[in-house]
Amino acid sequence: MRVGIIGAGIVGLSIARWLSRYENIEVHVIDKNPDVGWGVTKANTSIIHPCHEEDPDKHPLRMRLCLEGHDLWYEWVRELDIPSRWPGEIIVAFNDEEIHVLKHYLSLAVRNKVPGVKLLDKEELLSIEPKINPSAIMGLYAPSAGSIDPIQAAIAIAENCADNNVYFHLGEKVIDVIIRDRRVVGVVTSEKVYDFDIVINAAGLYADEISRMAGINDYYIFPRRGQYILYDSTAEPKPEKIIHTTPTPKTKGVYVLKTTDDTLLIGPTAEDLSPDKKNELRTTREGINYLLRNAEKLLPRLPPRNLVIKTFAGLRPEPSTGSFIIRFHEDPWGFIDVAGIRSPGLTAAPAIGKYVVELIHKHIDLKPKNKWKRYRKGIVRIKDLGVEDRNKLITKNPSYGRIICQCRGVSEAEIIEAINRMKKIGVKEITLDGIKFRTHTMYGRCQGSFCRVLVSLIISRYVGIKPWEITFRGGNSFYGIGEVKSLFKEVIR
Repeated sequence: MRVGIIGAGIVGLSIARWLSRYENIEVHVIDKNPDVGWGVTKANTSIIHPCHEEDPDKHPLRMRLCLEGHDLWYEWVRELDIPSRWPGEIIVAFNDEEIHVLKHYLSLAVRNKVPGVKLLDKEELLSIEPKINPSAIMGLYAPSAGSIDPIQAAIAIAENCADNNVYFHLGEKVIDVIIRDRRVVGVVTSEKVYDFDIVINAAGLYADEISRMAGINDYYIFPRRGQYILYDSTAEPKPEKIIHTTPTPKTKGVYVLKTTDDTLLIGPTAEDLSPDKKNELRTTREGINYLLRNAEKLLPRLPPRNLVIKTFAGLRPEPSTGSFIIRFHEDPWGFIDVAGIRSPGLTAAPAIGKYVVELIHKHIDLKPKNKWKRYRKGIVRIKDLGVEDRNKLITKNPSYGRIICQCRGVSEAEIIEAINRMKKIGVKEITLDGIKFRTHTMYGRCQGSFCRVLVSLIISRYVGIKPWEITFRGGNSFYGIGEVKSLFKEVIR
């Protein structure tokens, strides 16, 4: 039984990991991007929600998958060596109207059986998180909230899938779904034709377009843009808890949190765009100012703006139905929609994968593997080691002693390891962004101004391409163009 998954984001990869447990299923993952996790996954708030903001009457499936996914992430971060923090979350109130909202979410927490959620008066609030603005008057604390590195999570799951014989076809755009006798039989990509018995549509922002290829037209996806501000790791204050403004019917609010990489992140906005704006990733003055105004409510002061190292935007796939669309179609048989996975999609992803397998199991007898590989280890980071362990590693492999990224202390050995891991999962084009997401070189205060050229030379040496042929993110995003090529030629002559 051959299964094709369209989309190598956190949802598609989670489905692939669950399916990789069965010996009678051959799993293929297809994505138009040159690497995994480059769509909706790579730009979000990174929070594993405690699920006290999900209404079980309005969205029962979403609530269930959020709760189950939250608990599964405790296992997955350990099994797959994914960076994570579990500091808890506080919704902050500044007036009586917002206190009323907090009480509403407390009642949902009770109904959803979210553990430990409680209201904090001003004294308790400032005691548990002293970096909150003292003008706050109440908070709702959910101790089980956490955050992960979403792109690292996608990479970790993909590597584990590859270890369990999942096949990746990256850089291939699906252009048609093949239907015969009211059954799905395969897909056509920009590169070739694949025969599949089941096709799973986990294409994120483009799920509605894939669905229409299969003759299904009962929903559409529109992008909801979220803008973010990222500060340098030295920026203060950084709250220990995840804090955010009170939610609205449209958004969970603006968050201020310390990432797993010890940087301060503020965001997101919630801007509904038209369905034809699925590539609209610009940041705007209005959006950034909105984030700053809301963050100024949450913190007594913001870090100086010269410590902002990056502003960026992500897009969430908002469904016209208002909730997750997860269903096994009988006509055409074998086509599965996993669409409209908006917030809390990251939290729910492992549970979504499990739920999809349950849908398949109703139609096909799945046979568990005797030897399924549960664990994966991440790249060893020289900066995280003690002096003794660091010296041992450098003695064994001197390239660990050659530091390429001074901001983040990333060694040449880590970059080479990233290249090898990219090849292992089937990445055809080694890109600068692919290296960045795996090693966090080019992540620091200079954003690659000093190390990017060194990284490109390492790619050139180990992949066998000219430095000016290297791209940031595939396509025409070349690093070296025009007369800049002469600088590279001088270096490698």
